[in-house]
Amino acid sequence: PEGSVLIEFGNTKVICNATIEDKVPNFLKGHHSGWVTAEYGMIPRSTNDRMRRESKTRQSGRTMEIQRLIGRSLRSSVNLEKLGERTVTVDCDVIQADGGTRTASITGGFVALCLALRTQDNSDFCSSDIIQSYTGSVSFGKVDGKILLDLDYDEDSNADTDLNIVMNEKLDLIEIQGTAEDVPFSKTELNDMLEMGGSAIAEIIKKQKACIE
Repeated sequence: PEGSVLIEFGNTKVICNATIEDKVPNFLKGHHSGWVTAEYGMIPRSTNDRMRRESKTRQSGRTMEIQRLIGRSLRSSVNLEKLGERTVTVDCDVIQADGGTRTASITGGFVALCLALRTQDNSDFCSSDIIQSYTGSVSFGKVDGKILLDLDYDEDSNADTDLNIVMNEKLDLIEIQGTAEDVPFSKTELNDMLEMGGSAIAEIIKKQKACIE
């Protein structure tokens, strides 16, 4: 692939591959704009018990929601006009799941996207001009009244709060997904998670830059 990454968050492992094609979806033809999209999937034994393999025509609501999140997050990092009439597809395949697969996919998918764009550099195409900002993501949960960062499966399955955030390198928010499973969480707890998330994503972006630069 033009860009290929194996990302590990603890025992969660995701392979992210980026492919560039000189075409765009029909709704963008003639608009001198590119497109970034994503596909996400979990292989059958990425979990403790074998799960049924999904096909493109038989995807769960969860899978469709996650791949749309990944696509939105990655598009926010790119100047689509400077990309030109090209499509970058980022495939995120979870080979081992232990919580936080969507946040790992966004973080690894961004690196794969950057590596793929770099292969196209020439006198008319500059990947560093196309990438607007580094992008990272991390998950949180509240377990037994305590806020935890980057939960594993056991922690996540017992959490009262489930929160995922996506930020750029300025630590501006791109997306927040948050749910109170049983016990509502306060504004103060939300602010604590956002502050903790900013620190975590700043560290994640340092690791991304070490891989790319």
